[in-house]
Amino acid sequence: MVDTEVRVVVRKHDGSLHWHYSMTRLGEDEFGVWLGAPVGTAYDKGERRGVFSAEQARVMLFPRDAWWTAEFQAAPARLDAYCDVATPSTWSTASEVTMIDLDLDVCRIREDMSVFVDDEDEFADHRVRYGYPADVVERAEAAAAWLTTALRDGVEPFGSHYRSWLDRVAAITRP
Repeated sequence: MVDTEVRVVVRKHDGSLHWHYSMTRLGEDEFGVWLGAPVGTAYDKGERRGVFSAEQARVMLFPRDAWWTAEFQAAPARLDAYCDVATPSTWSTASEVTMIDLDLDVCRIREDMSVFVDDEDEFADHRVRYGYPADVVERAEAAAAWLTTALRDGVEPFGSHYRSWLDRVAAITRP
């Protein structure tokens, strides 16, 4: 199933709605399912509509049974890769994917390819506020550590593999 709209629904650990938006299903490969969003794609946050509009084309990878998702942004975006540490993605239908955001983000800066972990303070706060179970904390921290190394070392799909998917976004048109 390719070129169909997929609703991405991200929640917080307490079940509250976080980010939600629509992307186009591009396909899948050994790394997982790839979705694309052209320039102008609107991102909603909670009950607020159109909080953010994509200034560059982007693709998202939803790996199978992994505690993260990855977003790759076209130039000139400051970040070429932005990975959310989250529970494994769940496909309730072919047109909706959900996950629980666990706050930690691992990012790579386009200019110098440096990698950093963001929102560690939010993770520390939410692990107490939402009562993250010990196994969730362990998996989230392990995912952030793995992503940091994979992004720094350019392990695929973080090396160049994502670029072929990003090239496909140019063909997407939104009504």
